[in-house]
Amino acid sequence: MTLVILLLFVIVGLFFLYSYITAEECRQMSTMLGCKIMSMLCVPVASRATGQVVALACAFNKQGGQRHTEADEHAIQHCFCYTSTVLTSTLAFQKEQKLKVECQALLQVAKNLFTHLDDVSVLLQEIIVEARNLSGAEICSVFLLDRLSHELVAKVFDGGVVSDEEFRIPADQGIAGHVATTGQILNIKDAYSHPLFYRGVDDSTGFRTRNILCFPIKDETNEVIGVAELVNKMNGPWFNRFDEDLATAFSIYCGISIAHSLLYKRVHEAQFRSHLANEMMMYHMKVSGEEVSKLLVSGIEPIKEIDPCFAEFTYTPRSLSDDSTPMCVLSMFEDMGFINTYKIDLHTLARFCLMVKKGYRDPPYHNWMHAFSVSHFCYLLYKNLGLSRYLQDIEILALFVSCMCHDLDHRGTNNSFQVASVRARKFQVCASVSGRMSRHHFAQAIAILNTVGCNIFEKFSRKDYQRMLDLIRDIILATDLAHHLRIFKDLQKMADDGYNPKSQTHRSMLLCLLMTSCDLSDQTKGWKTTRKIAELIYKEFFSQGDLEKAMGNRPSEMMDREKAYIPELQISFMEHIAMPIYKLLSELFPGAAELYERVAANREQWTKVSHKFTIRGLPSNNSLDFLDQEYELLQSEGALTSDDQCLNGCLDDAEGGRCQ
Repeated sequence: MTLVILLLFVIVGLFFLYSYITAEECRQMSTMLGCKIMSMLCVPVASRATGQVVALACAFNKQGGQRHTEADEHAIQHCFCYTSTVLTSTLAFQKEQKLKVECQALLQVAKNLFTHLDDVSVLLQEIIVEARNLSGAEICSVFLLDRLSHELVAKVFDGGVVSDEEFRIPADQGIAGHVATTGQILNIKDAYSHPLFYRGVDDSTGFRTRNILCFPIKDETNEVIGVAELVNKMNGPWFNRFDEDLATAFSIYCGISIAHSLLYKRVHEAQFRSHLANEMMMYHMKVSGEEVSKLLVSGIEPIKEIDPCFAEFTYTPRSLSDDSTPMCVLSMFEDMGFINTYKIDLHTLARFCLMVKKGYRDPPYHNWMHAFSVSHFCYLLYKNLGLSRYLQDIEILALFVSCMCHDLDHRGTNNSFQVASVRARKFQVCASVSGRMSRHHFAQAIAILNTVGCNIFEKFSRKDYQRMLDLIRDIILATDLAHHLRIFKDLQKMADDGYNPKSQTHRSMLLCLLMTSCDLSDQTKGWKTTRKIAELIYKEFFSQGDLEKAMGNRPSEMMDREKAYIPELQISFMEHIAMPIYKLLSELFPGAAELYERVAANREQWTKVSHKFTIRGLPSNNSLDFLDQEYELLQSEGALTSDDQCLNGCLDDAEGGRCQ
């Protein structure tokens, strides 16, 4: 049998499994073959290994007859029976080669894209160029989704910048809007027949849009962040399934690179603002040589000359004047042996202390006097509890410096006011700072250490210097009461099992506990001090509450001067936070038992005060009035000594004022 085979199509895909062709397809084939098709025979070619159809053998125009016969079909099947294995292998090899080329192209795309993360506009231009190259499109556009205005924004079209002004379209209209809304790829073979296509632009420009492939660009969380639109397939009638798969893979690289580029931009802007703010802060905190010389003119004052009771737990550091505190810090450095042990230059130490003092703002409570009191309590722990048997010298130094710096640049508002966050416990009352604020305080401490003439660790080895900074970071972050609550069970287990000074984990947990106990140390003083400290705390809290109300927000109960009942808030705080801390401290250090007893006694005083005012009636509009009335009540009952009144006068004085 003579058979004229004009053409053999070997094409992979389900499209070719049909047993007939349309009249239009027949005309297209006739044009391709250069002759009129009179008859056609299509025979499936199956894989001998799997039995699946992998190709079709097509014979056209039987020579010497009008129709192909069954014998013709068997002849073709017999021919491909021996060649199907080679054909299958060849097709698999071609597919593998195609995937290899595709992967290499995408890897090159990834390399090109991730070299432009520092500039979003340049990155978008690079995306357009790569998308055109991969798909063979005539034009490409990229839109980013602006969620605030719910618009798609484009700055570049076909690789060029549009203008200084952005081009914006609604995010739910047109082809791009449909893809942005649904997150699904859209392949349009005939643009003019599609209901979402707007041909007004073509009519005004003379450009003809034949077909469109529009696909979403998503970030790592699978959220749509943009849309890419490919127009007019150059090397084919329209965009095919391969182009869709390639676009899907390409969009992954686009999404990651755009998301990281936007993040890089935000981080860079934040770093610039932070750097500018730090420069301004450092300018205002600048310490002159005259201030340093004045502080050191008479040398370091011995501890005994400050006050005979300076090293006792009952001593109240807030009774000192504000101007005398820098010298007291130097005296504590000297008495704890840090200056000699670590060869700290006195002028450097004096400048560091003065700069830290200037680094504090003047809110009612979280100011320099608070930091000084916390540092003094660290000194008391060292002198009375023998910390050297529990911690290494470098860890004790880190703890003391952390106490000085732990609230640097505090604004008088907590983290929930700075950023939206969930308050886990309603009794985060005294000295509670969040992790975010704590990181800011640590950053300010590092900024001071990096200031010329302020690095008190300049003679440390590289290893010790890095360890010191790590210790200070971890200790300052431990001032977050949420952190304390997370590790409290571990602290209790450490106390129950017995403290091991050779264990790095035990020493780290102990440092956290000591920092928290220092931060809340005002609760270990006499009742009158505790009462006055509560007034300072709630002045600060109520000021924040007033700001929140002015912003249209509802403050928490403890921030609302019209709702807060201070005795109950204080009792709750002391029962759930302060007392467990000092109870745990007394279990680790027998010498700390008096601290727990004093906190418990202050808790009882708040209970008595609450009872008295429950009987007498509470202030109706301002909870701070309660403290004033409570103080007047104590005076009328003769419960205040002259020393107590003096102390309260000192605390009321904005400048401190040493009591005589």
